[in-house]
Amino acid sequence: MESLNFDLATTSVTEVNSFLHQKPASKGVRKVTISNPDGAHNIAVGLNLPVEVEIAGHAGYYAAGMNQLASVTITGSVGTGVAENMMSGYVHVQGFASNSAGASAHGGLLVIDGDAGLRCGISLKGGDIVVGGSVGSFSAFMAQAGRMVICGDAGDALGDSLYEAVIYVKGRVKSLGADAREEAMTDTDLAAIGELLVQGGPTFSIHKPEEFKRIASARALYHWNVDADQEY
Repeated sequence: MESLNFDLATTSVTEVNSFLHQKPASKGVRKVTISNPDGAHNIAVGLNLPVEVEIAGHAGYYAAGMNQLASVTITGSVGTGVAENMMSGYVHVQGFASNSAGASAHGGLLVIDGDAGLRCGISLKGGDIVVGGSVGSFSAFMAQAGRMVICGDAGDALGDSLYEAVIYVKGRVKSLGADAREEAMTDTDLAAIGELLVQGGPTFSIHKPEEFKRIASARALYHWNVDADQEY
């Protein structure tokens, strides 16, 4: 049996997740389709095996959270925290994402075809995020490592308290957060953007690496400065 379908109109999310955690390999299942998600929360969370999962519709909070190894595609939009704390693997949202998409991701790739809400990539710890549209305010807040490619605009305080993560933005940035600054692009940056756009899929081919700006940390907040009087 190569593929299996679960219908959330008749099966609980708990049952589906239990199967995904334990049985795909033993049952010879390589792909699982989850139909009628209807905005249910916590679908396909905590996966730790190389299975392909398609959520056929809109999902609620924390879809594909804590993902490891799995490839998860959501054919609709998602609520708060998609791919939160992802360790590895691939998560693709073919619609829009709400707040805190990719929060604390340590690895893997999150692709969002549409816009993402507030705090996209907050506390990013090493994963990659590619957004086809715009992102909301405080995106990449305290992002420690990893890369974000934003093909649209960014809201207020982009990269606030940024550490070693790097943000690439094609559109307008409403404002940069504390310690974030625009820097000159290098050949390494152009190659990284090109690679991530390719990984995002064919819909991202309209964007060119040289159209993006590099946002990184000025490193002024790495050490406490008593003379700054709380002003930076």
